[in-house]
Amino acid sequence: MPVHTIADEVKRWAHDAIERFNASVIGDPASAYVARYRRQYLYLDRLSFGSVTRVARLAYTGNLKAWDFAIYKYSSETYDADDWLFPGSQFLDGTIEGAMRAGLEAYP
Repeated sequence: MPVHTIADEVKRWAHDAIERFNASVIGDPASAYVARYRRQYLYLDRLSFGSVTRVARLAYTGNLKAWDFAIYKYSSETYDADDWLFPGSQFLDGTIEGAMRAGLEAYP
């Protein structure tokens, strides 16, 4: 599978999607999603009570509506793309918004 490095325009698009979700769904800047990027990955972390917690990793596939998802597992301190049995997995649809909804259920 080819690696699709996340271009700056995709990062801006993702940032806007995350900001819209934070404003419309979470509604609390003290408990918002924040993004980190590394190569083909978008890491979704959440600011909560002054600290940042890991939630998920999305791999950019070249399609803005088909990101590959991996949940962060605190038990092993790794991202697991094979775990689909967690609260919120029903929201996973390949979008950043679906991943954030899943993350809110998995890590309330």
